[in-house]
Amino acid sequence: MKYYTNKIVEGNFDEVIDRVTNALKEEGFGVLSDIDVKSTMKEKLDVDFRNYRILGACNPPNAHKALTAEPHIGLMLPCNLVVQEIEEGKVDVAAVDPKASMAAVENSELENVADFIKERLERVVNNL
Repeated sequence: MKYYTNKIVEGNFDEVIDRVTNALKEEGFGVLSDIDVKSTMKEKLDVDFRNYRILGACNPPNAHKALTAEPHIGLMLPCNLVVQEIEEGKVDVAAVDPKASMAAVENSELENVADFIKERLERVVNNL
């Protein structure tokens, strides 16, 4: 099972980050966390790494539904997106497939939430 959906987007890395963030807002998501992997690798390991950010996105109404249905589902929240520069002017944007990550949890109430989130995250990525 593929655990993500992705698209290669042309453009400047920082501009693509802005486009992704705006597309998430349009679909009802906020960005709770933004991990700059390049900066972290340099600071902690003195290693040069490509532009790579992990955006932790959250759709509050659906996060609430999931947390109400399954108390430990917070282990799988938020929905992560990876934005990484694969070469100058080409950026890979990938979003987790919540159906894949929630498949291990045996709770039918989560299926509708996962379907809803998957549809919106795919739309975010595909419309970039």
